Amino acid sequence: MTSATVSAGTATVTSMTTNELRALAERRDALILAHYYQTTDIQQLAGAVGDSFELAKMAASAPQKTLIFCGVRFMAESAKILCPEKTVILPAPDAGCPMADMITPEDVRKLREDHPNAAVMAYINTSAAVKAECDICCTSSSAVRIAESLAENEIIFLPDQNLGGYVAERVPGKTFYLFDGYCPVHHRAGAEDVLAVRKARPGARLLVHPECRPEVVKLADGVGSTSWILREAETAPPGSEFVIGTEVGVVERLQITAPEQTCFLLRAGFVCPNMKKTSLQDVEKALRGEVPEITLAQDVMDAARASLVRMMAV
Repeated sequence: MTSATVSAGTATVTSMTTNELRALAERRDALILAHYYQTTDIQQLAGAVGDSFELAKMAASAPQKTLIFCGVRFMAESAKILCPEKTVILPAPDAGCPMADMITPEDVRKLREDHPNAAVMAYINTSAAVKAECDICCTSSSAVRIAESLAENEIIFLPDQNLGGYVAERVPGKTFYLFDGYCPVHHRAGAEDVLAVRKARPGARLLVHPECRPEVVKLADGVGSTSWILREAETAPPGSEFVIGTEVGVVERLQITAPEQTCFLLRAGFVCPNMKKTSLQDVEKALRGEVPEITLAQDVMDAARASLVRMMAV
């Protein structure tokens, strides 16, 4: 694959080889999970790689009693919510999500007061405490379907204004109240980036994540979740050219899974610094029990689980 990017990850130091880390995970009865935005070395180490919801489902169905979740905090929390009997460890405990941090439980309660007839629909990219205040969760791939399934004609969508606007356009029969949160990485791209890449790569197909700004989504050839973008590129005819409008980790993964394709990032700087925090050394420490496990209050877990289970039922 030809790519306009180089790896955003940095070399990590550990006293153990990848095979030794895998053997340690097996001895610990642990499954290493990695998000697509993790550095390549972490993805290659992991027993399972996916987007946030895929990983949560894998966590729930996995036979292992310990989960090493290489991602950010809201993802590890979701895994703990869906399988409370398991030990869930986030190897980089300070790996957060700026968008998830933009909204608080108090914000949700205020939105309910302002719009008492509306259902509250939370993007999975939220904290457990926020999920506990909501009626139902969604992923980027299921958001439209879930909005359509709700009996209410009014929907409070949080926290991503861009994904919320994308859903609102596709469900015109309902009234949406959007929180003003956003992903700092996806929100950075604008129409000028699309126009520039169209000029530079006129034959390339532009695939973007719905967390991008509306003007970017409008100009794209295809819009979908991280997993959808990967599938579109991987299953295209060999020699296809793509411009990818999401985090650099997706382009790096395509270099491995679809080397016959040519992929470029929509713009420079499509890097999530929190997703790049996890190192091999962090994973080793987690496997050795040197990193605290994810813990949540029982009432928060129970309420948040209800919103996730309702989403999964749809």
